[in-house]
Amino acid sequence: MSKQELVVLGRDTEGCCPTLLTAPLDEDRAVDLARVFKALGDPVRLRLLSMIASRAGGEICVCDLTPAFDLSQPTISHHLKLLKQAGLIASERRGTWVYYRLLPAMTDRLAAILTRPAGDPLPEPASAPVGA
Repeated sequence: MSKQELVVLGRDTEGCCPTLLTAPLDEDRAVDLARVFKALGDPVRLRLLSMIASRAGGEICVCDLTPAFDLSQPTISHHLKLLKQAGLIASERRGTWVYYRLLPAMTDRLAAILTRPAGDPLPEPASAPVGA
């Protein structure tokens, strides 16, 4: 894995970063994570990621993704490009077709960032303002 991929994943060469609930994000990590969340914020991209992640064998051809949507092939390719730029998926061209696979390191990293440390109590819900 390249140093750039490690930084996008929130890791540097010295180890793993703290979770969102244990330390504030620095500006660079916040920018990188915002790109990932933006990619996941579109229903088409979220469905594409789900289809790729749930595929037996771990990869799927773009030719199998396109028919599931009422969108053009170039539009699907654009959504896949954004998922790839966010570091969520990888692709490999085989002849005419492109095959996509999930990059579990990124999804694992997202889960780790959003998860409270084991054994820590859940935060108390904020009380509603008076008169609300």
